[in-house]
Amino acid sequence: MIRINLSPEPQWLDLGHGVRLHLLPLTTALMVATRSDNAVQDLAADASNDTRAAVFAAALARRAIVNWVDVGDADGNLLAVTPEGIDALLSLWPIFEAFNLLYVSRGVLLDAEKNGSAPSLTGTSAGATATVRPAKARARTAPRT
Repeated sequence: MIRINLSPEPQWLDLGHGVRLHLLPLTTALMVATRSDNAVQDLAADASNDTRAAVFAAALARRAIVNWVDVGDADGNLLAVTPEGIDALLSLWPIFEAFNLLYVSRGVLLDAEKNGSAPSLTGTSAGATATVRPAKARARTAPRT
């Protein structure tokens, strides 16, 4: 079952380590805009999947994050949300992993769900019976001469 949140309002996401992000809903428009982002489009054809994931997540975060809590500089001063700040935040492995798992993958996994389905009970194999028996079974049931 797909659960649809119809609220267009940003929602808070806890990434751990005290960091909370106020994020726009992960919509088709947001994903399409991210795919068209210059950083994503400018990736080399031979870029690794890890590089692609990092660039895509950062591009998505720059579009989706509208506010945050407990993100500060080296001196402990709270930082305003900026593209540079977002990139710096996502350069921290535990934060990147949490963002990727809790936000980005929701859209990617939902997209992947449509690629597989259970076999149809009314398809061409419905009601088919096995016509081949294992060799041992054939040997046991073969008539003796």
